[in-house]
Amino acid sequence: MNNLKYEFYIDAQPEQVWNTLVSPEGTRKTFFGCVINSTFKEEDSFAYVGPGKEGDETVHVYGKILAFEPNKVFSYMEHPGSSYHANHEELESRVTFTLESVGKCTKLTLVNDQWTANHPAYQNAEQHWWMILSNIKTVTETGNVLDFGW
Repeated sequence: MNNLKYEFYIDAQPEQVWNTLVSPEGTRKTFFGCVINSTFKEEDSFAYVGPGKEGDETVHVYGKILAFEPNKVFSYMEHPGSSYHANHEELESRVTFTLESVGKCTKLTLVNDQWTANHPAYQNAEQHWWMILSNIKTVTETGNVLDFGW
């Protein structure tokens, strides 16, 4: 499978973009009502938890933190939640968010790679990352959430 790579320029400082990426207030707006449950220490576990098939505490993705450098890098290995695929433990990919200052704005790069062969969520991720990243940009710049009609 191909690596997914996206680059966005956001009219905000890295600290503001970082807050949107990891704070409960930011992730609720940009990751469909989810928050990240984690200590955010390398090698510790994490889970994006929010409304879904199993109620308000549905685990959408979970895994292990690989890197967490505030305002710079957030990387993790992820698995889809158990409500998505029976073999969720066998399915994984790596997600890496990188923030860089460019002038007075921030370049947000997302790389989603190291996909398990024939991962059933690949095409879904390929489409949904555009929406999530557009929402991160909009929320950080304006405070408003994009309405995708869902």
